Amino acid sequence: ENCFVPTSEIIAVEETEFNKKQRNTGKWQKMAKPHAFTVYYVKKARNHRWRCSDLTFWCADEHLCNQWIQALKELLEMQKSRPKQLLVYINPYGGKRQGKRIYEQKVAPLFSLASISTDVVITEHANHAKDNLLEVNISKYDGVVCVGGDGMFSEVMHGLIGRMQKDSGIDQNNPKAPLVQCNIRIGIIPAGSTDCICYSTVGIADPVTSALHIIVGDCQPLDVSSVHHNNTFVKYYVSLLGYGFYGDILKDSEKKRWMGPMRYDYSGFKTFLSHHYYEGTISFQPAKHALGSPRDKDRCRTGCYICKESEQQLAEQHKQCGLNHEEEEEWKVIKGKFLAINAVNMSCACPRSPKGLSPAAHLADGSADLILVRKCSRFDFLRYLVRHTNHDDQFDFSFVDVYRVKSFQFTSKLSEDNESNVTDIGKKRFGQFCRDHPVCCCNIANSTWNCDGETLDSSAIEVRVHCQLMKLFARGIEENSKDEAAYSHSSVEQLL
Repeated sequence: ENCFVPTSEIIAVEETEFNKKQRNTGKWQKMAKPHAFTVYYVKKARNHRWRCSDLTFWCADEHLCNQWIQALKELLEMQKSRPKQLLVYINPYGGKRQGKRIYEQKVAPLFSLASISTDVVITEHANHAKDNLLEVNISKYDGVVCVGGDGMFSEVMHGLIGRMQKDSGIDQNNPKAPLVQCNIRIGIIPAGSTDCICYSTVGIADPVTSALHIIVGDCQPLDVSSVHHNNTFVKYYVSLLGYGFYGDILKDSEKKRWMGPMRYDYSGFKTFLSHHYYEGTISFQPAKHALGSPRDKDRCRTGCYICKESEQQLAEQHKQCGLNHEEEEEWKVIKGKFLAINAVNMSCACPRSPKGLSPAAHLADGSADLILVRKCSRFDFLRYLVRHTNHDDQFDFSFVDVYRVKSFQFTSKLSEDNESNVTDIGKKRFGQFCRDHPVCCCNIANSTWNCDGETLDSSAIEVRVHCQLMKLFARGIEENSKDEAAYSHSSVEQLL
């Protein structure tokens, strides 16, 4: 059997010692004193899963064996993108409270094998990692690793971005401020209730696979969107910003954390039956620099040419016209009644929805896909939701619109009406909701924003996409993980 392994995917090389019992069994008994070394490498399995495998080479010549060990170690030293020192944050409470065990049993041994030093922090309260990142000496680390779910990643991301802006004197409260890119990479070890970001950037939510991507030093740029309310910074997000359906699910599920991950199913069913819609105004700037469209078949994959070309186009725009040019560009305005308003920076794929909310969304093209689901019947809305689990075009409905944007604003009808007399509006909206929602829905006026799994109550927001603001220890989803094993790069077998 031939085994072709790129040198970039060799994890470690170690001299192998044999005891007397081993030397007297099998192939080793042919040699009086065998000398050997073991190569640990990435072995790719189905569904983007990676595993650490090993292969032992042996011979009778000790000098030759040492030459091979030295040559291979020199090759590994040439892999400059590999981390040597990592800062690790572990959320011991997320998901099924398995974060610490997952790290110690599955991840730490691999880091040790790859000679990676780590400083581990067990978080004790909300925003522990975020606050710590604002103070720690970040320059001594090659990357930051978060062990937990999407919430833990969000905390680390906010800490890093906030630290970079603080050190650079950037005011995050200014929605038009050009943010400084974060050069330090984030690694995600999935151990939470939801691991959407890991799934959408690696292809699988598996701790060992993610650890191996960190070890080999993969780098995947990632767009980040900022959310502002009344010229005040509110939040960053990288996957989903959802108003209406997904916001209501999150708000209801927060009251039922005792149910565990099952709370999302319960709240989702309850929200679907409620069938609330919300009135408001959406204004957006189309992402004219971005190639492709939300309805094409060009999925974001490893080495995505759309992300690379779109980044260059955006940089060229800024070079020619400056950032102020964005303010002059045409804004499109849409008013209506919406069941859901979703803005996604990535596909938001997960095991239940392998295509995600927007299958052709890209990780690093400087744009977001804005999906507007207008008021429709329960049956039509169910048809739309079912499309997320199959291969049909989920935007092929008369009540669904999708746009590729670089910024947008939303104001709820209630916020707009607040400029008028409050008493009159109360009477007006009470009558409207009694007609539209006859079953105990009269008190529903505004929804909640679902911002990467955290609730935001601001009904009037401004959102801007920042191209490739972050970097992950990932390489995007590979087109076919089995084919990748046949790279034509230098390999151990070819060298021999």
